[in-house]
Amino acid sequence: MEKIRSLGKKLSNWGRWGAEDERGTLNFITPEVVKRAAGLVRRGAVFSLGLSFGAEGPQIGQGGRVNPLHLMTAVDQRLPGEYPDGFRYADDVLVFPLQCATQWDSLAHVHYDGQLYNGFPAATTSPAGAARNGIDKIATGVVSRGVLLDLARVAGVARLQPGHVITPAELERAERAQGVRVERGDVLLVRTGHLSVFKADGDRVGYMRMMPGLGIACAEWLHGREVAALASDTNSVEVIPFEDAQLPLPLHLVCLRDMGLTLGEMFDLDVLAEDCAADRVWEFLFSAPPLKITGAVGSPLNPLAIK
Repeated sequence: MEKIRSLGKKLSNWGRWGAEDERGTLNFITPEVVKRAAGLVRRGAVFSLGLSFGAEGPQIGQGGRVNPLHLMTAVDQRLPGEYPDGFRYADDVLVFPLQCATQWDSLAHVHYDGQLYNGFPAATTSPAGAARNGIDKIATGVVSRGVLLDLARVAGVARLQPGHVITPAELERAERAQGVRVERGDVLLVRTGHLSVFKADGDRVGYMRMMPGLGIACAEWLHGREVAALASDTNSVEVIPFEDAQLPLPLHLVCLRDMGLTLGEMFDLDVLAEDCAADRVWEFLFSAPPLKITGAVGSPLNPLAIK
């Protein structure tokens, strides 16, 4: 942990936007950044980057995360009274973990040494929810320039292999190959191709247990580029098996707790990647507002890329 503490201190954004800040690097998304992103829309083509929330999702039950349970509470229901041929309705309910498919992690999701992002006590998260850094604190949404780096395509493979450690050099190689550069306020989407383990192979366990992902060395690169949010097509963003077997999910710790960098997981980037490869445009207007769930530490999403 000493290495993480040292790196976290070096890359810390605590206090950068004030002592009460709970948005972290999303503060890089200024009105000017949003206006520039809106100007990227040329064709009006819209791409959904979210997995379906259903019983056939990727979850295998680890950590209590299961696939959604969808129940109908009313089918062909009529209003009280005598309306034999009139108004009918259907209603339903969904029971599911907030992080069971495509989702944002809030800045209250992980911590160490008893502190959350910006120095708030970890004890502010209780069975009642996260009083600090909850997902509701970013309710104005995540709307910015999105940049897709298709690392699998640049490497000439269908998918990167589990355990492949993505380095800053690989991110920059993808930038050069695609003719794009990640800039301040961007939402960076990283495609590894690993989602095909679930979508094409039908292997939930293989998808959820081991994966390619960003190595801890990428933290400094993300900090230097002033990325607003980071998402990937894997369920952890970072590499598993871990670079250090004794230190699980170090990128989560540094990004969420120290940098205040929102992370997104299980994004479906395949169709967007095909379109980007066809027109050679790897930037777009990106929108992925979380649900305004008071005190939640994550939120399901249907992210959109508009070109």
